[in-house]
Amino acid sequence: MSATSGDGSIRGTLAANLKSARARRGVSLSETARLSGLSKATLSQLEAGTGNPTIETVFSLSRALGEPISGLLEQPSGDGLTVVRGADVEVLRGEGVDLRALHRIENSGLICEIYDQRVRSGGRQESLGHAGTEHTVVQSGRLDVSVNGRRVTLGPGDYIAFDAKSPHSYAAPEGPVSSVLLLRYRADTQAPPLAPH
Repeated sequence: MSATSGDGSIRGTLAANLKSARARRGVSLSETARLSGLSKATLSQLEAGTGNPTIETVFSLSRALGEPISGLLEQPSGDGLTVVRGADVEVLRGEGVDLRALHRIENSGLICEIYDQRVRSGGRQESLGHAGTEHTVVQSGRLDVSVNGRRVTLGPGDYIAFDAKSPHSYAAPEGPVSSVLLLRYRADTQAPPLAPH
């Protein structure tokens, strides 16, 4: 799952990791398109490093290929010391959220993905659900989190955790929100068998 693109961009990293994930699973471009709901042309552009990936695109690919999001976005680290400079991490944009993948930790079959999450003013990001537990700590602003129709408003220093399989959303109705998102899941929950349709 290492990126072979030397440019360090999200596009280059996703291109290399997407090809690698498809090869490991033995899935064609057409089958990946069908499973993810993305067009074959879009996938071809992503694998060529010329596409314009969004949060929704990466989530769809993660679900379709049974790959952790970080497995599609993260470049391997070298010497055991990990320093992530905010200015060096490319932003992955969604309908209402900007995410920066900071780090992935894997230990004893558990994976934790750490993200810098910025919810844009007036923005809303919906998720149909995915594997794992989401943990969010608000750093600044007021964040509305809805899980299965239940809404909670969080302020600076507040924390929420929930089963990410439930439909959920993040919204910032009063202005931009800065938060840290941690997604924790078992490694074996990300690789379901591909069911033929």
